[in-house]
Amino acid sequence: MGFGRKKPVLLSERLELRLPRRADYIPWVTTRRAGVDFLQKWEPIRPRDYEARGSFIARMHWAHRAARRQSAFPFMIIRRRDARLLGAITMDSVRFGPARAGTLGYWIGEEFARQGYMKEAIGAVMGLAFEQLDLSRIEAACLPENEASRGLLEACGFNLEGEAKSYLQINGRWRTHVLYANLRQDRQGQADA
Repeated sequence: MGFGRKKPVLLSERLELRLPRRADYIPWVTTRRAGVDFLQKWEPIRPRDYEARGSFIARMHWAHRAARRQSAFPFMIIRRRDARLLGAITMDSVRFGPARAGTLGYWIGEEFARQGYMKEAIGAVMGLAFEQLDLSRIEAACLPENEASRGLLEACGFNLEGEAKSYLQINGRWRTHVLYANLRQDRQGQADA
């Protein structure tokens, strides 16, 4: 089932989702810096060198290794019409065996928010998860007050499953998150042995 040397690329109507490249560094750091206030309240505090080119290159190499191993799929979200980097989406903690699940995380630049791009990106990743990787469950978590993210997940077919106390450190504090999951619809009931 491995991708081997072939690097996964997901296409949707307006987007290309692909693994990061060295040339993505400047667009990535520019988009992150332009929306720092927009993103900061929803994200962990990053290490000082997070935006350094060397750190980006190290994460790029990790992304390629993880995709080859099928343990994570860290995609850059690229707008097809002008090759603009809009944000990123990662399906991480991919588990096979009886669980057949993964965890979704994402961010988008402030100027691209609320234009349907992330919904389109999530749809493409769900296609990878359910159709190519044969997963049964994709999980996501967000802060209870993040109405935009909650609405997005619900619009993409995710259902609220509960909450997790002190789930992640966000902006310097341990925060409770609401937990969502999208279940593959043809996997109801008894599994084949």
